[in-house]
Amino acid sequence: GATLKFIVDTGASTIAMNSGDARCGGIDYKKGERVPIQTANGIVNGYHVVIGTLKLGNLILNQVDATVLEGGSPAVVLLGMSALNRMEMKSEGIALTLTKKY
Repeated sequence: GATLKFIVDTGASTIAMNSGDARCGGIDYKKGERVPIQTANGIVNGYHVVIGTLKLGNLILNQVDATVLEGGSPAVVLLGMSALNRMEMKSEGIALTLTKKY
């Protein structure tokens, strides 16, 4: 039920968020599988979690893979391909429209 700001990131394989955003969203990330994550700053430890319900405006996605990194990075949630590959993306000028595929 939390509202978080995000950036559409087609270079991110999953949704990526920092531990503070995860806590705000009610995600108990430490119950997730600990995994190494390749970032622009090198390899860091993260946690693989599954977001039960993700709402983006009127779009609702269920059981979406995500990665939580401890600390304050990334500063904004990265909406990666684990969500984006389930949507159609249409760009017109500066507007990006997302619609659900399935």
